Amino acid sequence: MEYIKAYMDFTIFGILGLMSVLSVAYAIERFIFYTRYKLDDYKDINEFENDLTKNLTTLSIIGSNAPYVGLLGTVVGVMVTFYDMGIGGGIDTNAILVGLSLALKATAAGLLVAIPTLVIYTACLRKVDVGIAKFKAEKNAS
Repeated sequence: MEYIKAYMDFTIFGILGLMSVLSVAYAIERFIFYTRYKLDDYKDINEFENDLTKNLTTLSIIGSNAPYVGLLGTVVGVMVTFYDMGIGGGIDTNAILVGLSLALKATAAGLLVAIPTLVIYTACLRKVDVGIAKFKAEKNAS
């Protein structure tokens, strides 16, 4: 349990940090692509749709799983707090509240990663819908 106590924060926040870096990197890449693509470069709608939706699955996975990673950190933090209470033999209200509040920071961090990622993902889906509509309108007009 001491090993878990020592490395839980580093592990959970490391995973959430990696998720947030990937989320920002893919979001930047997608928005750059959406501002620079040209419909004339595409002859087939499937190729165009594949390019429009590239990396969106990763954003979706990060957005939907970050809260669970945070929740895992909270559960482990609560377990460590109860373990420490059991080993200590006494009930110190301050130690319990500090332990639980530190455990809840993992959930907060998970939500801080998930919420912006899902907003970005939804914005990208809208760009995909608009792009496909433009493609169909241009190809039908010609």
